[in-house]
Amino acid sequence: MNYLQIEFETLKEGESEMLIALLADAGFESFEETENSLLAFIKEDGFEEGSLEDILKLVPVNYTKTVVPQQNWNAQWESSFEPIVVNEFVAIRAAFHQPIKEVRHEIIITPKMSFGTGHHATTYMMIEQMEALDFAGKTVVDFGTGTAVLAILAEKMGAVSIDAIDYDEWSIENSIENAAANNCSKINLIKAETISTATTYDIILANINLHVILDNLAGIKSVSKKGTYILLSGFMKADEPAMVNALAENGILRLKTVQKGEWISILAVMN
Repeated sequence: MNYLQIEFETLKEGESEMLIALLADAGFESFEETENSLLAFIKEDGFEEGSLEDILKLVPVNYTKTVVPQQNWNAQWESSFEPIVVNEFVAIRAAFHQPIKEVRHEIIITPKMSFGTGHHATTYMMIEQMEALDFAGKTVVDFGTGTAVLAILAEKMGAVSIDAIDYDEWSIENSIENAAANNCSKINLIKAETISTATTYDIILANINLHVILDNLAGIKSVSKKGTYILLSGFMKADEPAMVNALAENGILRLKTVQKGEWISILAVMN
């Protein structure tokens, strides 16, 4: 499976964040920011030139397009992936890195083409917000699991059962590898596009994008119960009013918003 790499060049302040939000809604899966440019990645068979042109009408920048074979992408990740440390709470590293002992939880991942390694602001904020929650003995669903890094952290924090959902076969395969690398036994991987399950959860994690979350709020509500914590990210500060209103319409109360750059994460609870 090949990916396309789109490099957007000579970006002005704020353009990178805006592009990431728009591109994520258009199906782009991973992003890498440099000082003056943005790399965005999407499956070759999922790329639509028209969608990109519509985005460029809103953010008019130059770009170049390159095909990235899967094997080359894995090699690129392994050569460039650096450990991530979130406060003194969590460290995320690859197996070839030295152990990081100055944190409470260490997560080992195979650095492949899956969203959610801790480098992206939204994943970082999700981890920060998870620190304040009590996962001991709780049931959890991680919707849009990507690398399963949040599901793995939930198990390390004491969750007794975690359903990790993603529509992407590569993410599922990568998540299986990552769960095994972290000796996880309580993560159930589910290949699906929605959050429709036959159970309810104590904690719901969803780090995807604005439109996917809004489209799945009915499903999120259906697997919630009174007191279920709902932790969301993948959208920008400008989207906060729409998200808070949609949550309220589904009986979900916003408790806290944190911000990193233009991105935000919302912690909410089912009333």
